[in-house]
Amino acid sequence: MASQLDFAGGTFVDGLVTGADDTLRVADVAVESPRRLVIAFVGLAFEARIAAARGVLVVCRTAGSELETVADSAVRQGYRGMISFGVAGGLASNLRAGDWVVASAIRESQTVRATDAVWSRKLLGLISGAIHAPIVGVDEPVAEPAKKRELHRTTGAAVVDMESHVVARVAAEHKLAVAAVRVVVDPAHRVVPPAALIGMRPDGRANVGAVLRDLVTRPSQISPLARIAMDALAARAAMVRVRRLLGPHFGLVDHA
Repeated sequence: MASQLDFAGGTFVDGLVTGADDTLRVADVAVESPRRLVIAFVGLAFEARIAAARGVLVVCRTAGSELETVADSAVRQGYRGMISFGVAGGLASNLRAGDWVVASAIRESQTVRATDAVWSRKLLGLISGAIHAPIVGVDEPVAEPAKKRELHRTTGAAVVDMESHVVARVAAEHKLAVAAVRVVVDPAHRVVPPAALIGMRPDGRANVGAVLRDLVTRPSQISPLARIAMDALAARAAMVRVRRLLGPHFGLVDHA
């Protein structure tokens, strides 16, 4: 499942990060510079490192329970928006690893929340080839092609991740502009083998031993696991390239 797998070496990060070597606790948010305008919510440590920039406060999914506290403090400091950034699983059959989706809306179960139109248009203009389509957020991995097809059929979403719905919900509660920009890591036709999901520790780090043990008992997973690893590398390279294009505030227009 996209947003839960990291075959490129990253791990989850507890708490908040503002740079590759700078970890921030919730209690410290109140002293942050008002030049910071955007909260970026990500799932993995490598996504956090890519997202981090001047003017951005990065929150990892392992600190998701603190996101409301962070947002409440950020609003008082003048933050303007929240963005969901990272990898996603493809639901639309035409999407391949490395393709980008800028959310037109974010769906959570039966709730659909529109993204900020001005901000989303800016993101679309900055990311060549990106499509404008709904994103659906879920709490559990979607690993099988049949389930991906059904989710696409019932929601109309182009991709699925495990963070965007949280961002949309919290942003709505705090009246912050919201956007989501996601790159496909596992296309709709790709099966995510059980070893990939078993191999995640509770904190999101890779449990190599568990993966190897599962591969010994079910060696047929080796080939699909290798394909997903290649897709993950393509998605990561795309993230690095696009993040540079988006600038320090992810292209956010400073809403009055």
